[in-house]
Amino acid sequence: MAKRLTYYILFGLVAGMAVGWILNASIDDGSAQSAAQLKDIAGYFSIVTSLFLRLIKMIIAPLVFSTLVVGIAHMGDTGALGRVGLRSLGWFICASLLSLTLGMILVNVLQPGVGLALAIPPATASSGVDRAAFDLAKFITHIVPDSMISAMASNEILQIVVFSVFVGVAITAVGEKAAPLVKAIEALVAVMLQITNYVMRFAPFAVFAAVTATLAERGPSILGDLGYFMLTFYLGLALLWLMLIGIAFLLIGPRTRLLVRYIRDPLILAFSAASSEAAYPRTLEALDRFGVPPRIASFVLPLGYSFNLDGSMMYMTFASLFIAQAYGIDMPIGQQIAMLLVLMVTSKGIAGVPRASLVVIAGTLSMFKIPEAGILLILAVDHFLDMGRSATNVIGNAVAATVVAKWEGGLDEREPADRDPPHAPTGHGPKVNVDSYEKIKPGQA
Repeated sequence: MAKRLTYYILFGLVAGMAVGWILNASIDDGSAQSAAQLKDIAGYFSIVTSLFLRLIKMIIAPLVFSTLVVGIAHMGDTGALGRVGLRSLGWFICASLLSLTLGMILVNVLQPGVGLALAIPPATASSGVDRAAFDLAKFITHIVPDSMISAMASNEILQIVVFSVFVGVAITAVGEKAAPLVKAIEALVAVMLQITNYVMRFAPFAVFAAVTATLAERGPSILGDLGYFMLTFYLGLALLWLMLIGIAFLLIGPRTRLLVRYIRDPLILAFSAASSEAAYPRTLEALDRFGVPPRIASFVLPLGYSFNLDGSMMYMTFASLFIAQAYGIDMPIGQQIAMLLVLMVTSKGIAGVPRASLVVIAGTLSMFKIPEAGILLILAVDHFLDMGRSATNVIGNAVAATVVAKWEGGLDEREPADRDPPHAPTGHGPKVNVDSYEKIKPGQA
């Protein structure tokens, strides 16, 4: 099923490109009426994509909560939890700096914005992106949920992580008395992964609809207008992939060569749907099959969705400096490094904000006297760029979980990459993989 799903998603991607292109070519005559008609058609196709993303959001909160709580409970003591947390954050910071720095270097070497010579817009011009979605003071206080129910209802991943850590640590401290609760949450993990399997069968249709809608409304010409900018950004993503996998190879060894093969399904899904969140459940399962202990993967992945969005961070420096180049604004290297450090801080914990990368960029440009309206330059192709950075976020978090697992004692024996996930239906009810969790050590805190 896993291998077939990959092929179905790829087929949906190619078919969506063909249908979207045909619709645009047959309807678009340059008039406002045809543009409105194409927008309506794209809206109908987008219904399918929206339904799929809502299905994903439906399972994210209980899946993150259950897997994270069980993982923490089976770590055995809070010392192990603190060690895994520190190692994860250490990797996240280093990977973030690598992504941001690589973006800064490439945009200076390749200079995709030089030569556009755009007139600087009035200071009052706006990008239309809501910067109020991010505020440092609000972000710090927003980390701790005021209600578990509201955090889950709004899919606030970072708040769910904080609450889950409290629950997992408390279960460890209580010990034997909490064993029935651990058993119940383990059952919830199995149920949620079974639901995930059902939801993922809808993915090829969602991918087809998403690509069809985008190309039908905007047409293939949008890819040529900023083609060099897109080409250089994807070159940067390819280099980032090579560097992340290369570092993992140095730390883990030859087994790293198989990592991309195991996570190809969530990679293709994230790329096609332009959503790393959509790939979360599949990434968790793929890492389990690759040999990352569930107690590690279920802790590192949710944290990574707030603190380790490598593709998004490269995009922030790349896009910010591209806009400065397009307006002919000279930025000394010292100012660029300052921007990099600002982005390093402001990019954390905003995974739930719509168009999160654009929100951070809009808030940062004004600090360095760059017209915020410059975001309009890249807004038209942002969806196609989001496809690449979403896939990169998946590979970044998969590498992070694998490296942390290696630091914590090594990887488990791997399962065949092309077999059905361990929680997939077999015709005899769900096959629960709870044996991959270590037994709880009661009374340790």
